[in-house]
Amino acid sequence: MRMKKPFYLVIPVCIVLAVCSDFVCAGEDKATPEDVIKKVYEASQFLTHSDESALESFNERNGPWVFKDTYVFVFECAKGTIVAHPIKASLIGRSLLGLKDIKGNFFFAQLCVVSKKDAGGWVEYWWPKVDGQQPERKVTFMIQVPGTNYQVGAGIYDESKSVEDLEKLLIIKNGEKEKKQQ
Repeated sequence: MRMKKPFYLVIPVCIVLAVCSDFVCAGEDKATPEDVIKKVYEASQFLTHSDESALESFNERNGPWVFKDTYVFVFECAKGTIVAHPIKASLIGRSLLGLKDIKGNFFFAQLCVVSKKDAGGWVEYWWPKVDGQQPERKVTFMIQVPGTNYQVGAGIYDESKSVEDLEKLLIIKNGEKEKKQQ
């Protein structure tokens, strides 16, 4: 015989599912630096072999570029603007090179500088989490998309990883960007 679940248990479960499906559930895995590197390289390859319409997939909140507790965004350093962003559509088209974090870092300008490195690079800055108000330490990895005017990046909130340690995860092998095998 099948037992019916009490109604008062169904409502909290529905609320939790609705909140979790909107972006990230508190119990979901946190992205690692290796996850970020892998996903940013995938995004770069995707854009290299796609036309302009592919940018729309980076604006989908539940799309392939939102993963674990982070997301990939697309920037155009030459114009200083966000081209695609799955979480904050209000940033798209805005000039952000002059944006400073709470410590005075022009972090988008810094991201553009590191994206010119052969293997891309990491930048540390303070930015609020998706549902947060207070800026927290974030480290973002960004690379140039070959054959385009775009750069792609993704970041994690992590107090323990230094930029120097994160840079050690990157190497150049045979002229191609790869993640260093640990």
